[in-house]
Amino acid sequence: MNSNQKIKNYFHLHFLVFIAGFTAILGELISIKAIPLVWFRMLIALILMAIYVLIYKINIKVNSKDIVRFSIAGIIIALHWITFFGAIDVSNISITLAMFSTGAFFASLIEPIIYKRGIIWYEILFGILVIIGVFIITQSEMKYFTGIVLGIVSAFLSSLFAVLNGKFLEKHTATTITFYEFISGVLFVSLFILIFGEGFSTDFFKLSNLDYIYLFILASICTAYAFIASVYVMKYISPYSVVLAYNLEPIYGIILALILFPETEKMGSNFYYGALIILFAVLLNGILKNKELFQKTKNKQPI
Repeated sequence: MNSNQKIKNYFHLHFLVFIAGFTAILGELISIKAIPLVWFRMLIALILMAIYVLIYKINIKVNSKDIVRFSIAGIIIALHWITFFGAIDVSNISITLAMFSTGAFFASLIEPIIYKRGIIWYEILFGILVIIGVFIITQSEMKYFTGIVLGIVSAFLSSLFAVLNGKFLEKHTATTITFYEFISGVLFVSLFILIFGEGFSTDFFKLSNLDYIYLFILASICTAYAFIASVYVMKYISPYSVVLAYNLEPIYGIILALILFPETEKMGSNFYYGALIILFAVLLNGILKNKELFQKTKNKQPI
């Protein structure tokens, strides 16, 4: 790959990270609550994914045992999105994204269990730093306590989903996995709405034109496109660069929130101290972890 193509793919990668950060902005702009929002997002994304599968004639046949595994992961990602947008509803974007950054800490605890490996010493150190950062934020922003709890739960669910997907990718393509996950996610949220919600009445679908536009952007660009494009980018850019870039998602999102919603997103100084500690731990963890991965890959190459 020549230098121009490399630069093009790096720009593409950071555009995808920007899109990921913009997801929280759309969550603030869309007027409906978290559960119907997630239902619309997953349904529209599933339809777009199905069109993609049909056009490119992708083989998505899997056995029943794998469908069950993918379905569990689909419920997890649906719950992640519900708690994520729920955190935005009861607090704001800055709080939600700062708490979402704790996902790297949870991943360091979940990975050893799923992949049956030992815990790395610096993961414990960074975990302690993350806890300190969350504590500092909590002390100064107690009025957002519910949002903080929902944001942390969302981060845990996101990490669990990512680790499980990493295991699934050893045997299946990302498109196949996501297709079944979206089906189970839509079914799960639909059942929840029917049993615990008000059902699918005509009022459920009475949204403003702006809401429908924002939902389509969320489902198409921020979900279906972002997913397919991220798979494409990983063919040309090292895992080190991809993981490190996605660690910048909360930074992009918080900066965007401060620009677009200055009245609600300006926080006390303790919030930024705590957020900086969390982001520092996340970025340094990504650098060290991917440095080890790069070294292992390099050592396996023939001389």
